[in-house]
Amino acid sequence: MYQQEMKIPKDRVGVLIGVKGEVKGQIEDRFGVKIDVDSKMGDVIISGEDSINVYSAKNIVKAIGRGFAPVVAMQLEREDYMFDLIDITDYVGKSKKGLERLKGRMIGSEGKARKMIEMITETRISIYGKTVGIIGEIEGATIARRAVDMLLSGSPHGNVYKWLENQKRELKKRMFEGHGI
Repeated sequence: MYQQEMKIPKDRVGVLIGVKGEVKGQIEDRFGVKIDVDSKMGDVIISGEDSINVYSAKNIVKAIGRGFAPVVAMQLEREDYMFDLIDITDYVGKSKKGLERLKGRMIGSEGKARKMIEMITETRISIYGKTVGIIGEIEGATIARRAVDMLLSGSPHGNVYKWLENQKRELKKRMFEGHGI
């Protein structure tokens, strides 16, 4: 029997459980695991016979805990998808003002920065608490991670968008060359 323990924010416990236990049940059924949730503390224990399934379920629970909708988090069951989590405090330390400023940079005016990265890299991004989460196909998520890193490190938005466009062109070029087009 394999077991993973973790904590998720208390305000995300309801999302993990879902209406009438639907989300939790879906994860348990899909991966053949048992999920125990302490809704007062946010403690989650995932147990099962298969270590890979327990790990996969943990990734999905962690993604839900970091602000992703369950339907987005469930994409992580695909082998070509990944979940990346970036701690904003690595860039600003304990400064609350710095944290808010960088979260604002990540979101951008009217959500433009986040939407632009999501659109170009075909990923989903969640800015929640002190973290930025990314879910997407491995190549797109890797590019999104670099763009997030650039923004959090202070690169101007325009430079990041240009870099993203270049990455998208390179990706398309490689795809065409790979298919002999």
